[in-house]
Amino acid sequence: MTERGAPGLMPFDCAPGLRLSAHERVSAIHHENICRRLERLDQAMERLERRLWLTVYGVVAMILAQALQSVLTAGG
Repeated sequence: MTERGAPGLMPFDCAPGLRLSAHERVSAIHHENICRRLERLDQAMERLERRLWLTVYGVVAMILAQALQSVLTAGG
């Protein structure tokens, strides 16, 4: 009887090995898709954060403008 790694013999694929390699390929595809989705979600969150800060700055600018206007009308 020859050993599994004996020279001259071709290795053969068995059903459990094929199932395992197919599962590994499917898992790799799932992992790539999850990474892509996370990247898109991260980009969307960055855009939302930018919009939120613009809104905050706009509100602060409006409050300061109203305060300056009331100071100018009270002083003049």
